Amino acid sequence: MSWRQVILLSSLLAMVLLCSMKQKIFMQESDASNFLKRRGKRSPKSQNEVNEQEERTREAVEQWRQWHYDGLYPSYLYNRHHV
Repeated sequence: MSWRQVILLSSLLAMVLLCSMKQKIFMQESDASNFLKRRGKRSPKSQNEVNEQEERTREAVEQWRQWHYDGLYPSYLYNRHHV
């Protein structure tokens, strides 16, 4: 194969791959318009989004407390006197 055929074949392959990936990268137009209608650039978060964020935060704090629990209340980590 000559170098022209190699370049042509590789560019064709790249174009096919990019066209197939386009469907995965970009969302449908209806989904995009619904997203923009639902929440503008400066609009506040909806109550569902706030609740979801609070739930994630609470779960993360709970996991941290379980991991760092030392059997004392309040935790020994916060009762140390630093010199």
